[in-house]
Amino acid sequence: MQARERLAGMTRQVAQEPRRFYDGGTLARDGVPGEPPDPGADPRIVLERHTEEGVETFALERRLAYLDRHLGELLVPADAGFRTDLTSVPALFTWLVPKTGAHLPAALLHDALVAGRDDRTSYVSTDGHEVDRVEADRIFRDAMADTGTGVIRRWIVWTAVTVATVFVGRAVPWTPARHWSYRVAAAVTIVTILWLGYSSTSDLFDRSWVGAVDVPWMGDRSWWAEVAGGLSGAIVLPLALSLLWGRLRMAGAIAGVLLAVLLHVTVGLAAIGTTYLALERLARRSAVLAWTLAAAVVVAALVTFALFTL
Repeated sequence: MQARERLAGMTRQVAQEPRRFYDGGTLARDGVPGEPPDPGADPRIVLERHTEEGVETFALERRLAYLDRHLGELLVPADAGFRTDLTSVPALFTWLVPKTGAHLPAALLHDALVAGRDDRTSYVSTDGHEVDRVEADRIFRDAMADTGTGVIRRWIVWTAVTVATVFVGRAVPWTPARHWSYRVAAAVTIVTILWLGYSSTSDLFDRSWVGAVDVPWMGDRSWWAEVAGGLSGAIVLPLALSLLWGRLRMAGAIAGVLLAVLLHVTVGLAAIGTTYLALERLARRSAVLAWTLAAAVVVAALVTFALFTL
């Protein structure tokens, strides 16, 4: 019965209800009694910044309360030691999902509902419900809808946390066999898309790269037809692969299509980001060498510019 309810909840639309978030009061500390939640008051997100081993994290000065449609009131955090990195998104994808925004209250809630490798969950369910990680992901998606987060962004974010749940999640309501079936499906999807993306790029540039195969949806056509064929394959093939994901096929479809369509963008951003980090490290270690490299780049650019224009 619970599995059916979860499956039905994956496809239904959630109406925006911002009042489901409200002020959760404060925790008792240092002998001072805490304040109870106030459903009539707007949520107050007051953050205290911490730096731990070079990693920026934040503590919540006030609790955040959320009234879930199925589990009732959830209060976060449960203790003063809770830390969050706001929206957990790799730097490469902050252009798509920023660290903060309308989705921030939902992200803080989700951080407290799930535990990292060495962290404990930090929430209180007023009605005494235990929240597993799959349920936490569903709450995250519904909560983003309540904050007014766009439909596309919240499904992308839900997909990202679902993939994380598949690979590293603990406290999941699946048998070990089902959990591993999801992991295998995700791994097959990722490897297949990367391989076909590599092969499609080889086809586009009319090169025979090692390990590449011919992709019939591109073939020997004009460049614009090959690009159109590659884009169609980047949509159709991930949708077919998502059938391997079973009940998580929605997450598989979204993850697969995003990976395929944004593959080259991601590789380009990764190259830029890696170059930047390398230059930063070089500048910290040797300012002279960094300036020498910058001068060499400028000279090379001037020479190239002159050769191509004069």
